[in-house]
Amino acid sequence: MVKVYVMETCPDCTRVKQVAAGNPDFQIIDIGEHIRNLKEFLRLRDTRSEFDDARRGGYAGIPAFLMPDGTITFDAATAGLDLDATAPQGTACRIDGTGC
Repeated sequence: MVKVYVMETCPDCTRVKQVAAGNPDFQIIDIGEHIRNLKEFLRLRDTRSEFDDARRGGYAGIPAFLMPDGTITFDAATAGLDLDATAPQGTACRIDGTGC
C-alpha cells in the first residue's frame, strides 16, 4: 500500500486526494488532521534525503508518496496515480496564482 501524505489546505494535494480516494492501494494521511499524522510525516521529512529540496526551499514537501518498498516520490504517476484521468473541467488556481 502506498501512503499518501497530504493536507486539506494544500492546493497541490486536492487532485491527488480525489484520484486516490477509495482506492485500496493508497492510504491517505492528512497531516493536518491529527498531530500523530504530522509527527509521522515530520519524521520522514526531517530524516530522508528525498526532502532535501523541500527543506532548503522552505516548503512542506507534500503531496508525498511513501512506496511499499520504502522509497519516497513526489510524482503521482510514479506512485501509480493518473491525475489526468477524468480530470474535472474548468479552471483551477494554484497557490502561486497560476491557472486562475
